Amino acid sequence: MKVISTLLVILILAFALFPSCRKDKFISNSEAQLGLSADTLRFDTVFTTAGSITGSVKIYNTNQQRLRINSISLAGGSASAYRMNADGTASSEVHDLELAAGDSLYVFVTVSINPNSARMPFLVRDSLIVRYGTQESKVQLEAYGQNAHFLRQAVIGTDEVWNNDLPYVILGALQVDTGVTLKIKKGTRIYCHADGAIIVDGTLKAEGTLKDSIVFRGDRLDEGYRDLPASWPGIFFRSSSRQNMLTHVRILNAYQGIVADGPSNDAAPKIELRECVIDNCYNAGIIGYHSSIHARNCLISNCGSNIELAAGGDYHFQHCNSASYSTLFAIHDKPVLLVTNWDSINNQLVTWPIQVLFENCIFWGGQGTVDDEVIISRKGTDIWSAKMDHSLYKSRTDPMDTDLINCLKNEDPLFDNIDVGKMIFDFHLTKNPSPALNKGIPSDVIMDLDDQPRSAIPDIGCYQKQ
Repeated sequence: MKVISTLLVILILAFALFPSCRKDKFISNSEAQLGLSADTLRFDTVFTTAGSITGSVKIYNTNQQRLRINSISLAGGSASAYRMNADGTASSEVHDLELAAGDSLYVFVTVSINPNSARMPFLVRDSLIVRYGTQESKVQLEAYGQNAHFLRQAVIGTDEVWNNDLPYVILGALQVDTGVTLKIKKGTRIYCHADGAIIVDGTLKAEGTLKDSIVFRGDRLDEGYRDLPASWPGIFFRSSSRQNMLTHVRILNAYQGIVADGPSNDAAPKIELRECVIDNCYNAGIIGYHSSIHARNCLISNCGSNIELAAGGDYHFQHCNSASYSTLFAIHDKPVLLVTNWDSINNQLVTWPIQVLFENCIFWGGQGTVDDEVIISRKGTDIWSAKMDHSLYKSRTDPMDTDLINCLKNEDPLFDNIDVGKMIFDFHLTKNPSPALNKGIPSDVIMDLDDQPRSAIPDIGCYQKQ
């Protein structure tokens, strides 16, 4: 009886274990299948020696049994520009990985490209090879390499000229020393790392053209990151800086686009901005603190706060657009123009003289939470002059202590195409009967942001309808 019971228990256990044994058996015939999340892994432009972000491929076991992956390798081996990490193991080739039925694993890939003599971007290829049983699958790897001038924690101590032969990549802060002039020629591209602030104690002359503009932006060019605001700190003109001139310059995706600290130390404005675009900056597009800025034909758009002019100063804006809409990255919740002649220092109110003129400008916002797009605040008895002349603005209440001369209030400028969902922002005035057409006052600004001629009675804003 005892023997029969023992045999019965053994049989029961055998039958219980039999299905799981079959389930755990590895599939190895030609019918084995393996799924890949992508057949090609592409990296956007990678600066030589700087390395890339990490891309990934997911490998799936689509079979009903366990699958043994014999190897995952880079075709180029250890000499490849690519590096991989398969299921936690960093190597150019990894062996004997097991996947349960329906399970998956990740392979992470980065690329570092050595510099060469090429001026234009060049393609660097390799492939990821996954071998299982008698089969193999491949994932193509593609990256564009770009040689560049790299500056890390650099100080420009003598006059210098940057040409457009190669991009400039700023790693760590770049300082233009007091009394030194940095000239940047047309078509130059400057890519700044997350810590790549540009600090100007001397003079910056950026001489772009409509066709060959100068661009400052972050160095993350991969999809999902290339358009993020606050990807680099911005350009800071400190107290000793003087006679700065930026023409056809585009400043994109900074934390603060331009910051001017302190007044001009001669008769010229501290900064002149001509035909410039400042877009998608997280905190502010232009900040002037007790400073001096003259701007013409400039577009400041979709920044946390487009223009902030605080603690007095001397400011003149002609034919400029300051416009913001809520985007995929930020809610429009701050006015597009803020002007004050005061600050609180050590809990004490301090005021300064101010002279500010906005001529033929547009101040507009939409799809946000702002009622008053223009706020001008005066305190104390210092010299005060604030004028908005032939400008269009959106505001529930008129700005205080401001001369409003032939202005248009709360009339939608009817920009050509604003599509927040598709991230399209076209601020031209060519498609719709905009109220800004032929409503400006003639001035010495005879061309627009597109270098197109203005009419005898110009349109308001940075673009002239042609």
